[in-house]
Amino acid sequence: MELIPAIDLRDGRVVRLFQGDFASETRYEVTPEDLYGRYARAGARRVHVVDLDGARDGRAGNGPTVAKLAALGALKVQSGGGLRSSRQVQALLSMGVERAVIGSVAVTQAGEVAEWFEEFGADRLILALDVRVDASGMPRVATHGWQEQSKLSLWDMVNRFERAGLQHVLCTDVERDGALTGPNLDLYAEAMARFPAISWQASGGVRDASDLNDLARIGVCAAVSGKALIEGRIAPEELQPYLPGA
Repeated sequence: MELIPAIDLRDGRVVRLFQGDFASETRYEVTPEDLYGRYARAGARRVHVVDLDGARDGRAGNGPTVAKLAALGALKVQSGGGLRSSRQVQALLSMGVERAVIGSVAVTQAGEVAEWFEEFGADRLILALDVRVDASGMPRVATHGWQEQSKLSLWDMVNRFERAGLQHVLCTDVERDGALTGPNLDLYAEAMARFPAISWQASGGVRDASDLNDLARIGVCAAVSGKALIEGRIAPEELQPYLPGA
């Protein structure tokens, strides 16, 4: 399993939200470039960069910062937030971003997004499916910076896009994001059992090395972590097994 550090951007600053709530924001004094450098030196192979302004407003407000990080070249960059058209995806990939992360538009414009897998190649796209688990235990997809809740399940979405060639899914349990309560292991285990051919990236709740060990044990392709890494909650030697360059 690969550990992918996350850098969340709002107004050009490094931040973390609590459960996707823009009113519950923690700002960090480190610059995006310095944080990128810290992760590169630690041995990361790639970084996950989120344009939170874009996710909320549909406009790539942190585009220049994403472009600057992609140009540094030490890490591969996967990035999303506010991608609503093939033109925007093309622009992001042209910056040197390895993979574009597709979110809400996969719900609202599913037919168009399905065509992108052929246009750009399935390996260049990651479907970001952010879910809240309802009272019945069904993971329902949240959209538009987690501000809206759809009736579609995680399984509906993956099934729909697997037929289009889907290879990579980044799944976040919204209730665990930024909460340091541990990842939803049952969710990811079920996801892998249902769709074993998909490369699953697990996000939300990582707090310590035991969480990384548990995610590796169930076999996810990657774990994405933000807050625990920014705040140094996991010792460097505990991170090394999951950082390819360590």
